[in-house]
Order: sequence, then structure tokens, then C-alpha cells
Amino acid sequence: MKLVLLLYLEDDDAAVVRLLEAHGVSTWSRVSLEGHGAGAAGWYGEVAPYRSRMVFTVVTPDDATALVDAVATLEGLADPRHPVHALQLDVERSVASATTAT
Repeated sequence: MKLVLLLYLEDDDAAVVRLLEAHGVSTWSRVSLEGHGAGAAGWYGEVAPYRSRMVFTVVTPDDATALVDAVATLEGLADPRHPVHALQLDVERSVASATTAT
């Protein structure tokens, strides 16, 4: 399994949701973030904090590759100077807590 993280400006939320839907990603989580920093390759520069979001999902290796590759060609962003960033990571192990039937 692969963990895919997508980091983007809040204004591009609809574009990212469309991307997920187009790639059959039906289970994902989204959190609001405030971006800061002096800047580095792939990250925003030293400016006022951005209203950002992060989506994360766990998918098959093939689905992860397709999703991350699609980010490279994603168009229609609110501000093209602030691209969507994608990270793909290996998942070594995954478990779920035990549940009790009621």
C-alpha cells in the first residue's frame, strides 16, 4: 500500500476533489493547515501564512502512481504560482483497532 499526501491552497479544494474522484479515490481525509516558512524547493516562500489543505489517502501502488502522475498535469488552479504538491510514501504496516459488536 502507498500513502499519498496532497498539499494545496484552500482555493483549489474543488480541483483536488475532482482529481480524487477521477482516479476512483473514494476514501480520503482532509485537514486545514496554515503554511509558513522561509521556503525551499516545492514549498511556499516567506510570505503571509496561506490557508492550505492536506488530503491523505492509502491506495494500491498502481493507483498511487496514477494519482501522483496526474498531479503533474493538473490544470485550473486558482493561482498557478502555487501548485498542488504530491508525496507518495510506502506504508510498512497498517492495523485497525478492535471493535466490539453492540
